[in-house]
Amino acid sequence: MLGNLAIGAAAGGGYSTLLILVVFLGLMYFLMLRPQQKQQKKHKDMMSQLKKGDHVITISRLHGVIDEINQADQTVTLDCDGIYLVFDLRAIAQVTSQAPQAVTAPVSADTTSASADTPAENTDEAASDEPAENTDDESAK
Repeated sequence: MLGNLAIGAAAGGGYSTLLILVVFLGLMYFLMLRPQQKQQKKHKDMMSQLKKGDHVITISRLHGVIDEINQADQTVTLDCDGIYLVFDLRAIAQVTSQAPQAVTAPVSADTTSASADTPAENTDEAASDEPAENTDDESAK
C-alpha cells in the first residue's frame, strides 16, 4: 500500500513539475526574449531610415555625420570633424537629431558675449588707470 502511494505521488509530481517548467518558459519569453525582439525591430527600422547628413553615435561612442551609405557592402562613411571613417551599418547605435547650426550657434553667441565682456572690462580697467595717473601727475606738480 505504501508502494502505491509513492508511485501516485511521483506521477502527480511529474505533472506539477511540467506545469512549473511551462510557466517558467512562458515568463522567460515575456520578460527576456520578447523585449529583445522589439528592440531589434526598432533598431532595424532606425537603420532603414538612415540618410546622408544624419548625426549618429556608434557603438564605441564615436559621434559623426553620415557622409555616404553603401547598402551593397552594408557600410557607412562617417565624417568626424573632417576625418572620414568607414563602419559597418551594425556599428550605428543611435541617431541623434541635432543640426549642426543649432550646435554652432550658441557657441558663437557665447564667444561674442565673452568678447563683448572683455572690452567692457578693458575700458573699466583703463578708466580706473587714468585717475590713478592723474593723481600721480598732480602730486608730482
